[in-house]
Amino acid sequence: MNRPLTWAARLLLPALLAEVLGRAAGWGALGHGPRDRWRVAVTFDDGPSERTPELLSVLARHGARGTFFVTRPAAQAHPERLTEIEAAGHALDAHGIWHRHALTLTPWQEWAQVAWHPRPDRPGAHLYRPPYGGHSPLTRLLARLSGRQVALWDTEGRDWTAVDAAALAAQTLARVQPGSVILLHDGPAVTPAVLDALLGGLRDRGLAVVPMHELPAQRITLLGGLRRLLDSYGG
Repeated sequence: MNRPLTWAARLLLPALLAEVLGRAAGWGALGHGPRDRWRVAVTFDDGPSERTPELLSVLARHGARGTFFVTRPAAQAHPERLTEIEAAGHALDAHGIWHRHALTLTPWQEWAQVAWHPRPDRPGAHLYRPPYGGHSPLTRLLARLSGRQVALWDTEGRDWTAVDAAALAAQTLARVQPGSVILLHDGPAVTPAVLDALLGGLRDRGLAVVPMHELPAQRITLLGGLRRLLDSYGG
């Protein structure tokens, strides 16, 4: 009777540790940038999509530059959007092949997931943002082996919820600090309006919006990870 539970616990413990240490604490991943520099990064997951031109238009109107973490299926469906993103001065990085939590992938699938990048020949560091920020016990090892840097965030725009744009922007601005990396999505109908209000608020606070690598984003330390855990589980 106890043996199945013991084996289940042995399988569950590494997965739980990967989630807590890798995603929630984020130790060793790229998080926010310096808190003493008046700049932030606005990032977009899941694209490109039919919504991308609207986002690019809003960014251009505010003179802001973002970071787009794209998936392979979306990039294949809208290859012209990749060119438009880069031509407008924004950064292009990877969100994987499958929009699935790392724990649902086999090891060889996760290797392909982490190693894929929309611009593999581009010089410089290649960022990988795991879908949902999710980690398996292999995520960090595979990222290191493939020369990728895991890129997380410290502020969520929550544009996947049913809350209206003005409220989402206000809630996000209340959490933003200098150096913050803000998570939005390329796809939801509300996001362009959220982005417009958010960029206006950031400008009023004197915060410039730059690609994530220009913050520059810093690795999350032991103390920084503990703070993230407290924020995650303390509300």
